[in-house]
Parts: sequence; C-alpha cells; structure tokens
Amino acid sequence: MIRKAVIGDVKDIQGLINFYAKNDQMLPRSLNELYENIRDFFVYERDGNIEGCVALHVTWEDLAEIKSLAVLESKQKQKIGSLLVEEALKDAKALKVKRVFALTYVPEFFKKFGFKKIEHAKLPHKIWSECIRCVKFPDCKEIALVKDI
Repeated sequence: MIRKAVIGDVKDIQGLINFYAKNDQMLPRSLNELYENIRDFFVYERDGNIEGCVALHVTWEDLAEIKSLAVLESKQKQKIGSLLVEEALKDAKALKVKRVFALTYVPEFFKKFGFKKIEHAKLPHKIWSECIRCVKFPDCKEIALVKDI
C-alpha cells in the first residue's frame, strides 16, 4: 500500500535511495535532508517493509518535482514505481500544481506518464536553488522531463 511517509521511515528511505546513489543511478540524500523534507515523501509498504519511495517537492508557484523515486532492487518490475509516480501526480493535482518535472537517467519510464523531454535551462528555479549545490553541477547527465497537470 502507498501512504505518506512518517519519521520512522526515514532510515529505510535513505537506504533505498543511497543504494542506487552508490551505483551512480541517483543522487544521495542525507538523513538531515530527508527529515527536513519528510512531508514530501510517499512510501510503498508491504508486510511492514518499505519497498519503494518517491517525493513530490514544490519548487515554485506552478512547478513541482518528482524526486527520489526508488524501489527495492528485488521488487522491481512489479509496478511499484508506477504506483508511486501516480500517487505523486495525484498529489500534484490536489495541490493545484500546473507542471511537474523530473530529472532522471531513465527518461523512458517517465515518458509512459506523459512527461516530455525539455532542456535544463527551462527549469531556472530548480537549477539555481538545488542543482547548483550538487557535486555533478554543471556536468549533470540527468535528463529533464516535464508534464502539464
């Protein structure tokens, strides 16, 4: 089942995200960052275990980001990631966000939900708020995609 994340989920969320970060498949997240942004997160829980997570982070009055999408390696190909993205998109709609974007190494996954590729320069608030602090800036290889809600 998918639910809003709670404080007790933070270490599991970090473990999921940082597993992929170690393989250079996503950006690592510190405990501090996760605690500060816990309200952005949803988790997929089955039998008391966190098997996936995603965050919807509002970045401006009309823009939000889907970030930190991760599913246990042993649970991939079971539609958990798709369910999490659908939940994040429902949340964006409820918040009346006009556009949602994602930065990803797997653009084909997001294209299934109607996301379209754009240039990073089309996301100025994102670039100058969080990306500029990233160790991969300005040589980021992630693909930017956006979806109108």
